[in-house]
Amino acid sequence: MNNLLTRSLFGFVLLACSLASAQASTLRCGSQLISTGDRLFEVQQKCGAPVSQEVVGSKETYSSNYRRSEEVRIEEWVYGPDNGMYRYLRFEGGRLVRIDSKRGN
Repeated sequence: MNNLLTRSLFGFVLLACSLASAQASTLRCGSQLISTGDRLFEVQQKCGAPVSQEVVGSKETYSSNYRRSEEVRIEEWVYGPDNGMYRYLRFEGGRLVRIDSKRGN
């Protein structure tokens, strides 16, 4: 019984770890990969200049440790079309936070 419980727990932990790692979005740019968390300049080095780039706003972030706030810039970059797909990259404070894909018309 104890062996079955140990195996079940190990399987659950393994599944949870694989699901957590699968949440990071990635995108292939030629032979390079970019993923959420990458810096803006790293993405531009790997993918080149986007077809569209705009500042879409800003948001205020708060740090609980230092009791201060700062405003971060939000940018959206568009790449494509690549096989009819456009890739939308969202940056907050110079970090890639989201990768979306949408089929062009």
